[in-house]
Amino acid sequence: MTLTYRLGNDVGIDAVIDVLRSSTLGDRRPVDDRAAIEQMMTAANLVVTAWDDGKLVGLARSLSDFCFCTYLSDLAVRLEYQRQGIGKELIRRTRKAGKSATVFLFAAPGASTYYEHLGFTPGSGWYLARVPG
Repeated sequence: MTLTYRLGNDVGIDAVIDVLRSSTLGDRRPVDDRAAIEQMMTAANLVVTAWDDGKLVGLARSLSDFCFCTYLSDLAVRLEYQRQGIGKELIRRTRKAGKSATVFLFAAPGASTYYEHLGFTPGSGWYLARVPG
């Protein structure tokens, strides 16, 4: 396996939906709403992807001001590619591209120990839930 990494949000929507579904993140994303996924990708200004011979295997989608904060909103790696350091590398490249910005995220259920293992500091967060439509 030879992985390559790319910076940029010019990724096909079908590939994005497929990697979200195959990583279990699709359970918490609007993968049946193609227009929403397309808008999510278009609006993201910091996207790092992992590829295995032309197949999208990982995605880190963020919003960043490139000086103070980067919000890592999606980290998805196909189940069959997990535990190979791909998520860690996607985060490393996100952090590097975000320059001096602090990286923030909301951990998926059961993923807190993964992020602590990577050096993230647990904290408190607040949110107003998405209003569909």
